Amino acid sequence: GVRTVSIESTDQLFKAVAQEFRQADCLIMAAAPADFAPARTTRQKIKKADVATTLALKPTVDILSQVAGSKKSGQIVVGFALETQQGLAHAKQKLNEKHLDMIVLNQPGRNTGFGSDTNRVTVLLPGKKPEAWPLMDKCAVAVKLLEKVASLR
Repeated sequence: GVRTVSIESTDQLFKAVAQEFRQADCLIMAAAPADFAPARTTRQKIKKADVATTLALKPTVDILSQVAGSKKSGQIVVGFALETQQGLAHAKQKLNEKHLDMIVLNQPGRNTGFGSDTNRVTVLLPGKKPEAWPLMDKCAVAVKLLEKVASLR
């Protein structure tokens, strides 16, 4: 029952997510695979001697925000926020600005986040007090998140 859609860029991911979201009940995702992309690309290897001292970047599309802005009644959109400073404030802002039904705040630290089997997250819903979950195995976090999403229906 799983269908794979192959993509190679943030723009391709945006188009694929927008297409699939039309018939989805729920979307759970990060805003984008990257916040920035190179402003200039080339099909050839860039030689060390040809590189300037700066690399120009351009912002990528915020897929989550774009798709959430087109959600229909009954669709649920859940996002993730990885924050290293002022986590709750930034997560609340994203929850509101992106019109999400839930946002999961990740704050990397000891035994959490990337490269770890465990995580400690805070779940925010519009108009509700943030829920700080204890340190858990990432699979347990995933199950609890799905239960939380199911309770929104």
